[in-house]
Amino acid sequence: MQIRYPRKRSTIHNGSMTLNLAEPLTLTRSAAQNKSALKKVFQTIHSNSCPLTYNFHLHSTFSDGQLKPEEIMIQAVNIGLQGLAITDHHSIGGYQVAQQWLDRWLCQNQSQNYLRDQGEANPGLKPHLWTGVEINSDLMGTEVHILGYAFNPGHPSMSPYLQRQAPKGRDYQASQVIAAIQAAGGLAVLAHPFRYRRSPVDLIRAAANLGIDGVEAYYAYGHPDPWQPSPAQTQQVKELAAEYHLLTTCGTDTHGNNLLLRL
Repeated sequence: MQIRYPRKRSTIHNGSMTLNLAEPLTLTRSAAQNKSALKKVFQTIHSNSCPLTYNFHLHSTFSDGQLKPEEIMIQAVNIGLQGLAITDHHSIGGYQVAQQWLDRWLCQNQSQNYLRDQGEANPGLKPHLWTGVEINSDLMGTEVHILGYAFNPGHPSMSPYLQRQAPKGRDYQASQVIAAIQAAGGLAVLAHPFRYRRSPVDLIRAAANLGIDGVEAYYAYGHPDPWQPSPAQTQQVKELAAEYHLLTTCGTDTHGNNLLLRL
């Protein structure tokens, strides 16, 4: 899959300084696949991280969500999110549109952001958008969802999983999904482990044995308003994550029109 990004060549003149507005395009492309930066974020996630600081489980109109990717990004900016990923089912289309929106937004805001943030590693890169996807797979004879983050969408290993439909055959096995995401430079995470018919204890252990990177610990199973992670389930998943040395993530699993809620 070949992903094409808009090429913009414009500048802003500010006194003696000339700012190249093509710079954000390069920065955001590399930022979207920055696995090491994402791992550092996951290592600091806690019960209050989502949904006002980070959100790593969102759906757009490119799968079963109600928000257009552009609307997701507008809400992300208004909320003040520091980082997010659009995790549509078997599709990277929502991310692509959101990335283009972010490129334009950064160009439009480049002058004040650059001058304000000089000296930072990534000037003006807030919110940080990572690549994301949610993939159906078989784990211990149970259909589960595996989230992929910070992967290269153009890597050949990801092709079976970005066709806007669930994979089949060998590609449907959790071991294959995890391996494909990691081969593409990304992180694989078991989504909402309490939503399946098998015990989360069994599933997390099995996923860990397959080399999965993390588990979605902070998740609202009762869909409360305001959103907050379910305390008992969160605590158990955190304990299992610690036992198997897994990263923990958070996300609203938004399908409706508000990033602060699931529905």
